[in-house]
Amino acid sequence: MDNEKKDDQGLQYHEELPPAYDDRLIALLHRIIRFAVKLLAVLMVLVIIWGIGDVIHVLYTRLSQPPFLLLNINDLLETFGAFLAVLIAIEIFINIRLYLGTNIVPVKLVVATALMAISRKVIILDLEKITSDYLLGIAAVVLGLGLSYWLITKEEKS
Repeated sequence: MDNEKKDDQGLQYHEELPPAYDDRLIALLHRIIRFAVKLLAVLMVLVIIWGIGDVIHVLYTRLSQPPFLLLNINDLLETFGAFLAVLIAIEIFINIRLYLGTNIVPVKLVVATALMAISRKVIILDLEKITSDYLLGIAAVVLGLGLSYWLITKEEKS
């Protein structure tokens, strides 16, 4: 059974389940999963809106405390963390939207989102409070994701 199809640009994508699938139970379960993914998309939009509210709250709180309208380095890092959390949520929403629209698991985008998430972690790290093992673990994740992203983009150029 060949589930590989080509879209308008000639790109291959995997069709999860043909529309005229014989097994009614599997077809029903497939529709339930598609509904669940759509529900996740709606929830992610709510998380994004909530995250924007958090960014506004963090900025307001930091700027309204003495010294007024000034941010220290910790305030900046917390603000950057809040911004990056919203951007990561937007990337996750895009992953969901692409999955719903094309049945493609966008591997490059998933790896890029993971890179953004670990980068956020690195940006907000408090080096005085973490252990060397934790830092080595984060370094290994960054290296692994960076290498994965490089290999994916190298393959696309070939």
